[in-house]
Amino acid sequence: MSAFFQALASVISPASLLSLFSGALCGVWVGVMPGLSSVMGMSIMLPLTLSLSGSNGIMMMLGIFCGAIYGGSVTAILLNTPGTANSAATCLDGNPMAIKYKQPGRALSISTTGSTFGGMFSSVMLLITAPLLAKVALKFSAPEYFALAVFGLSVVTSVSSTSVLKGIIGAILGLLLATIGMDSFTGDFRLTFGTIYLSGGISFIPVLIGLFAFSQGLITVEETFNKKKEEVQKTKIERIFPSRQDIKTIFPSLVRSSLIGTLIGAIPGTGGDIAAWVGYNEAKRWSKHPEKFGDGAPDGIAAPEAANNAISGGALIPLLTMGIPGDACTAIMLGALMMQGISPGPLLFTEQTEKVYLIIVGLFFANVFMAIIGFSGIKFFSKIVNVPNHLMTPIIFVFCFVGTFAINHNINDVYLMIICGILGYFIIKMEFSIPPIILGLILGATIENNYRRAMALSDGNAWIFFQRPISCVLLIIGIISLFYPLFFPIIKRKLAVRKSRRSNV
Repeated sequence: MSAFFQALASVISPASLLSLFSGALCGVWVGVMPGLSSVMGMSIMLPLTLSLSGSNGIMMMLGIFCGAIYGGSVTAILLNTPGTANSAATCLDGNPMAIKYKQPGRALSISTTGSTFGGMFSSVMLLITAPLLAKVALKFSAPEYFALAVFGLSVVTSVSSTSVLKGIIGAILGLLLATIGMDSFTGDFRLTFGTIYLSGGISFIPVLIGLFAFSQGLITVEETFNKKKEEVQKTKIERIFPSRQDIKTIFPSLVRSSLIGTLIGAIPGTGGDIAAWVGYNEAKRWSKHPEKFGDGAPDGIAAPEAANNAISGGALIPLLTMGIPGDACTAIMLGALMMQGISPGPLLFTEQTEKVYLIIVGLFFANVFMAIIGFSGIKFFSKIVNVPNHLMTPIIFVFCFVGTFAINHNINDVYLMIICGILGYFIIKMEFSIPPIILGLILGATIENNYRRAMALSDGNAWIFFQRPISCVLLIIGIISLFYPLFFPIIKRKLAVRKSRRSNV
């Protein structure tokens, strides 16, 4: 325990606390800006951390990591524009609560609570269970990754606001979009129409911004023109902390989603976006009032935020125990640690124990500062909803264009965003749900690549998915979850008809 207390003393030093606060503040700002990401923020700040002492540089990187994940929820709630891909699920209930029900303070307070709880939970779990979870993650191969992605795809039945069938159609469209580009196995180009831009596949962020934000901007423009006079109602900030009733309501979802996020984060190659959708799906599945999801349900905000922030601790498990980065952020973290003379891997826990505790304790305090910044900024953030539509809509469009172009500095990304925005406008008008399309696009490559790898490993024998316990369980649950809402009403009606016939006889 002496190593733990030495790490704690190092973290609570003024220089380390300042580094954590600066990193968290920078991370929140990066997350709020659509098109920017924690990866971009950490990449920009990496050279700066080299000029700091070892612990301070690591503290700043941890602050950016946690802050950016939370920051994406702010614009997701207030502008229906996810600052990061991880926050797309938060739009579904966060934006209706803030705009439709005029409760932006409540929505942001629930989001901040969920983010803080998820981040702190994962850091504690990292401290307690890192070696155990690392052993489970080592058992994941192509069949398990495929089964996990199929399980994640079952979320479409929960995020389809109008029709399960329409949700499945949307997911299929997303999966088709994911096939665009070069085949990773054969090298052939698919659906590129002879353009070099599409040869690398569909860029995710332009599609996300187009479908969620640009399409919403077009609808707002239409509504503004249809109204004779725009009435701007000043929204009072009702609170900056969640009420006792809200905490009581969301607490089970916080624990469940935090556990989901930690487990998914421990599997290399996954991310906060998948964790957020799975967390949202499970919150709706266990809710006593699933019909309220998509219309400002508190659990619909807390669950995805807790799950995607719990990724921060989960993703560090394979990094610290095996030296394997769980996602792009931890890949940058790996480089930062190695530059500071820390070599992640099995020997890290025995040879550099204090450094392990330094990272874990630093992650916990990074979430503390994220909470302070988040709750302090709620009144400022909430003022965005008081801006009239004729001023807010151009701001949304500017965010869309700047955020999209900032990713790769490629004008083709902007064109793609506009096309997806127009497509999203008609999708909304036809009462299709956008999240299933996003989900299909996210999981498409994971499903295809790991299916083909698994089939190659088994010489074309599909039973490989059912011969391995983890993949078998995940696959069965995923398939049942996907098709149960589609066929259950039909079966229920047939059983009711049979029952009525028997009663008549």
